[in-house]
Amino acid sequence: MDRDREPQRHISPSPRGDDRRVDGLLRPQHLADFTGQELLKTNLGILIEAAKARGEALDHILFHGPPGLGKTTLAHIVANEMNVNIRITAGPVIERSGDLAAILTNLRAGDILFIDEVHRLGRAVEEILYPAMEDFVLDLVVGKGPGAKNVRLKLPHFTVIGATTRLALLTAPLRARFGAHYRMEFYSEKAIQSIVRRGAAILEVPIDDEGAAEIARRARGTPRVSLRLLRRVRDFAQVRAEGAIDRQVALEALNLLEIDELGLDNLDRRVLDAIIGKFGGGPVGLETIAASISEEPDTIMDVVEPYLLQLGFLERTARGRVATPHAYAHLGVPLPAGREMAESDPQPRLFDE
Repeated sequence: MDRDREPQRHISPSPRGDDRRVDGLLRPQHLADFTGQELLKTNLGILIEAAKARGEALDHILFHGPPGLGKTTLAHIVANEMNVNIRITAGPVIERSGDLAAILTNLRAGDILFIDEVHRLGRAVEEILYPAMEDFVLDLVVGKGPGAKNVRLKLPHFTVIGATTRLALLTAPLRARFGAHYRMEFYSEKAIQSIVRRGAAILEVPIDDEGAAEIARRARGTPRVSLRLLRRVRDFAQVRAEGAIDRQVALEALNLLEIDELGLDNLDRRVLDAIIGKFGGGPVGLETIAASISEEPDTIMDVVEPYLLQLGFLERTARGRVATPHAYAHLGVPLPAGREMAESDPQPRLFDE
């Protein structure tokens, strides 16, 4: 081996370039730093300030909406604003009532228990959670058979923050125990641009306004997607464009990733191609679509459908999913006879100025 040869230079200009290490840095830590969701932020800020003024724990909070919009980030922000500890878990992780009891008995006054995918809690676990949320007590059965007895333990006043992408699957008794419900909406293109610029500054990647706008335009109105695309465009820029991101660099990188001008990726197009090409535009059931493209129905419902519905490319009917004329136009597929789109009904954009 030639020992005089110069060692290969690492591509990343920043010691914080590892995706796993920067995720925490990319999350805002305070409500003032959180971009978008203005009405939600206003209401949440009032809730926090009122609780702090009274010296009380926050009321239980439920965040719901499509994935990637900042539900987990907001839970951390609430903990920071209240200056309390946060314990993080997920609905599928808590399999037995004893698991939940162990978590609850380790909470301190004012602490936050964040339960992601709260709609996936088991029924037995929910029964333990009801009195804990409402009366701050934990009812346990000790022993078995005739010698079994009920033990009630007092819990400190704490806050449950639940997050779900499927509000309809949350049982009515559990939903009623959350005092504050906040719906997360897709972000405007302007808000996503701000998130991209902030992320680029943290990653120490030069980016101009047009480059940020191009990434934001294809980010599906979702911060998680925008930051994922930013990291991949950063990689492309470092390898092929001397590290700086402008519109042309962003276009080349995103086209290489097969992200089109509306933010549709390969999976989105496969779903639309299946509905239009295999099933004549619909109506067709979700299970059938999933089987035809070898994907899970939950993935299509939670990840793909919300954005296609937002764009107006898909309709849910009693008989199944139907592709709209806008979907045909975007894919460049002729409409079947009798489904012509009026000239006054142009292809929609998610972010109309």
